[in-house]
Amino acid sequence: MAPRRLRIGVAGLGRMGKRHAMNFSQSVPRAELVAVSTPDASERQWAEIHLGPSGVSVYANYEDMLRHEGLEAVCIASVTSVHADQAIRGIAAGKHVLCEKPLATTAEVSQSVVDAAARRPDLKVMCGFSRRFDDSYRDAHAKVEAGLIGRPSVIRSQTCDVLDPSGFFVAYAQFSGGIFVDCSIHDIDLAQWFFGEDSKVQSVSAVGITAVEPGLREYDDRDNAVGVIEYADGRIAYLYCSRMMAAGQEDSTEIIGTHGKLTVNLIPQENLVRIYEPGGIRHELPQNYYGRFKNAFAREAVEFTDCCLDDIEVPVKLASAVTAVRIGAALQQSMISGEKVRFDNAGEGAERAHL
Repeated sequence: MAPRRLRIGVAGLGRMGKRHAMNFSQSVPRAELVAVSTPDASERQWAEIHLGPSGVSVYANYEDMLRHEGLEAVCIASVTSVHADQAIRGIAAGKHVLCEKPLATTAEVSQSVVDAAARRPDLKVMCGFSRRFDDSYRDAHAKVEAGLIGRPSVIRSQTCDVLDPSGFFVAYAQFSGGIFVDCSIHDIDLAQWFFGEDSKVQSVSAVGITAVEPGLREYDDRDNAVGVIEYADGRIAYLYCSRMMAAGQEDSTEIIGTHGKLTVNLIPQENLVRIYEPGGIRHELPQNYYGRFKNAFAREAVEFTDCCLDDIEVPVKLASAVTAVRIGAALQQSMISGEKVRFDNAGEGAERAHL
């Protein structure tokens, strides 16, 4: 008798959705991709070509996919503006849910997903913070937990996307929630993970520029920004995010402790190959976020599937996604207003003080 496999569907077939679909189709032995949905005709055509031959059903409507016979789980990779709505509808339909980050562009809407999940404790609901599934970040976290560098006190972390001259990021800014909510959300989550999930934020401040995409200002966004998170216990997280790296994807983190420090991918590289040629020695970089974290996405999908089939707790608490969005939105607010955003004891944005 063949082992049972999780019957899953993917919502949204943009850049990330295609990757999730191929992941569940090819890289997760205990999962079976049975359906996908997207309102975009060109994306459905892609699915018919690449997934149809394997028997995957293609839907234009998300609700129709939810009614697919035998569907047990959904992976939501649609535009950010519909993440929460699709997650809640998936939960209401009795499906396990893996949702791309962020759950929403505001903490309030994100919390509605947490509330919906709380009403269905029989279901597994997880927000996909991919770096928590990366081997290097997991190794660094284990070393911090073991006390190798003493008490982690400062984190410097960045998410820097390769320049996309097509104008994709300008169009995407209408839905993304801004560069801190979309881009730095990973670094914010890392800070919470390394400092402790119960770490309280005292204040945030941020600045940004439009160095190559002035059109972003129409949506109160920037293509380069720096943010500082001050925690109530005195610790600090320093974040840099960018949409204009020339060589490739540059995602790195430095965790500085009282007895030492750890770095992850401080010198980004595609692999261990060095190219020796007239004029010098060089190495290549991943050309997008997925290129850097491909294995982490596969591990995320495998572990989510195991949680659903084996009825074990998901490795990333859903409430942490709300915290990350709350901090990201406050950083975005600070960047646009030029004001420091202070938090009250409950972790809510309480007041704004001029810098």
